Amino acid sequence: MRGLLMIGATALLAGCVSSPSLDGTFGAPSFEALQQMCTAQTVDYGQDAQGVYAAMFDAYVATRRGRVSKDEFCAFQASIAQRHASEGVSTDPQVRNRWVEFFTEQRAKALSWRAAVDPTLRSG
Repeated sequence: MRGLLMIGATALLAGCVSSPSLDGTFGAPSFEALQQMCTAQTVDYGQDAQGVYAAMFDAYVATRRGRVSKDEFCAFQASIAQRHASEGVSTDPQVRNRWVEFFTEQRAKALSWRAAVDPTLRSG
């Protein structure tokens, strides 16, 4: 039940900020290009791809505007990739819930980084 709540929270959070398609739009880099900023190897996030891309895109905006260093951005990407590989692909609901909780925290972190540099996220 908690996992469903976390998924709902993630969906709500993701809905607050629009993110470009995985292929990139209007000058936004594609998901593949964002991943390749840190490593040549890309990760297949499956059903989680759009949410992960949204988080990485928010972190990318913060990086581009100087709030987050490239090293921090790459560490952020690596931590998501590592946890997804160990928990995100699991069919065990408890393990999958740990991934959802972790990812929700990462999504919130990326949004806060972006909000610090993007005035459109702070207007009320």
